[in-house]
Amino acid sequence: MAVRQAAAWCYRGGSISAEPRINDRIRVPEVRLVGPSGEQVGIVPLAKALELAQEYDLDLVEVAANARPPVCKLMDYGKFKYESAMKAREARKNQAHTVIKEMKLRPKIDPHDYDTKKGHVVRFLKQGDKVKITIMFRGREQSRPELGYRLLQRLAEDVQELGFVESNPKQDGRNMIMVLGPHKKKTEAMAEAREAQAARKAERQGVPAEQEQSAEEPAEA
Repeated sequence: MAVRQAAAWCYRGGSISAEPRINDRIRVPEVRLVGPSGEQVGIVPLAKALELAQEYDLDLVEVAANARPPVCKLMDYGKFKYESAMKAREARKNQAHTVIKEMKLRPKIDPHDYDTKKGHVVRFLKQGDKVKITIMFRGREQSRPELGYRLLQRLAEDVQELGFVESNPKQDGRNMIMVLGPHKKKTEAMAEAREAQAARKAERQGVPAEQEQSAEEPAEA
């Protein structure tokens, strides 16, 4: 059996290895053994467990060092580490980070500019992001806070199918701020975006899946 090396629990420069002990690095008289398919073998001498590992061409891996006796499992440790790394990588890829976008408006915004700004807010909410809406008052506009409040209410109503008012409008110096939260979770938005991207890629590469399936069906006699 090719012995797969792994770092033992050791103290080096103040850090402890997170790698489990495997094979001859396990230093106990007996272990509670778990088979390759998860079956309970029972408590066996360490020498017997190592012998079984050699017969199966697998590693003996200590999976619960604090148990009495320690729990060990027969597995391909190299394959296990690779699959664990791939799962961690996929988890990081799908991890949702909360993002707060910001959109600034003026109380007397032009209708065309309003539609453009609203379009950005819609896009942010569809992506599962929060949006901080800031109304900026200048000069005499500061004496008319109701203009900003009505504009924020209008925007919230226009996008209510995609988001909700997470933080009600409040005055902050010369600005008035409101935060919109998306109805859709970030992870859901990311998943839908990937599906849409895959669908567009499939369409560019050839015939739609429905047509391919019908083409494969045998003609009736």
